[in-house]
Amino acid sequence: MFTVIDRVSDAAGRLAAWLFFAIGFLITAEVIARYVFTAPTPWTEEISQALQIWATYLAAACVLRNRDLIVIEFFTQRMGPRRRRVAETFSLLVVLAFALVAVVYGCAVVAESVAQNRHTSTMLGLPRWLTETAIPLGFGLLSLQAAAELVRLWVREGGR
Repeated sequence: MFTVIDRVSDAAGRLAAWLFFAIGFLITAEVIARYVFTAPTPWTEEISQALQIWATYLAAACVLRNRDLIVIEFFTQRMGPRRRRVAETFSLLVVLAFALVAVVYGCAVVAESVAQNRHTSTMLGLPRWLTETAIPLGFGLLSLQAAAELVRLWVREGGR
């Protein structure tokens, strides 16, 4: 089960990396179109923003899996292994709780956007659910990864 969660998190992280690459490409192309050819595109900014939203939420689980989060180790460096594990457990429980709340409220927002047929107030008028769906999906992946990390923390270190 953990292998599946890890693989999905890694795949989401790779997809997020490619989305960030695409954003850089789109913005570069827009700069060239605007300042070299004086022919700006009306869609580049909105597409780049949508891709950035997706990339950010998709990357969260991969970041947690690889422990690439910003960590302040001032206190944990001074703790023994047992207290460090308790502190990490608390942190993972906070992440898990927040992620689950975000999934619940994110699903409600997406459902409301679909029901009300909301669109962005831009030239493209993209359906709002296209970007809003990234929230429950990304936080759903994050909650699965947080739960897996919690179990790993106690199974791996608890057996010592």
